Amino acid sequence: MLAILALPALYLAAALAGSLIPANGAWREPAQGVTVYLASNGIHTDLVLPARAEGLDWRPLLPTRDFADPDPGARWVAFGMGEKRVYLDTPRWRDLRPRTLWSALAGGERVMHVEWVSDPAWHARTIRLRPEEYRRLWAAIRAGFALDPRGRPRRIDHSGYGPADAFYRGTGRANALATCNAWTADRLRLAGVRTSLWPPFAQGLTWRYREPSTETLPAGS
Repeated sequence: MLAILALPALYLAAALAGSLIPANGAWREPAQGVTVYLASNGIHTDLVLPARAEGLDWRPLLPTRDFADPDPGARWVAFGMGEKRVYLDTPRWRDLRPRTLWSALAGGERVMHVEWVSDPAWHARTIRLRPEEYRRLWAAIRAGFALDPRGRPRRIDHSGYGPADAFYRGTGRANALATCNAWTADRLRLAGVRTSLWPPFAQGLTWRYREPSTETLPAGS
């Protein structure tokens, strides 16, 4: 019984350590490069990339027909990973049920959430990448999608949360160790960016990065 009661404390201690210990500790942000954003609602983080930069274009992989009514002027795409039941059955946090929570903790199918974004600086942090780092980040995110025989992400038949987002099948499983925020940090680590080693909570990741400046940054700046 004591061991069971100690598990949450051990998890929180590991989360604190994993959030403070850096991966790619020698990385320094360049003065120029491609700007991406790390969005957060306090619980979940998304990576927000330009729709097109460094010769890489998300539009052929994520065509507008996959979305109900995206803003035609949106030039950014937000990417997040989550457990299938949590994402598809919990449009609002108050809709969370014990069975859904158990799926998130014990493990379930990974799902990718994609949204076309007009204002990437909303509730976000800014990260500037070298071109080669951006290309690695792009490839790491793309690898999170389960692909159909034509090499395109497999869209899930779900209405989404709004007119500009859609769900796709992911690769692997999500659980209490492989959380959405740990997935985000892992994409940044694969890109070569300094990040937290294992941040299961959003705050363990966002603290590392600067807030967006008041100036408007064009895609690929």
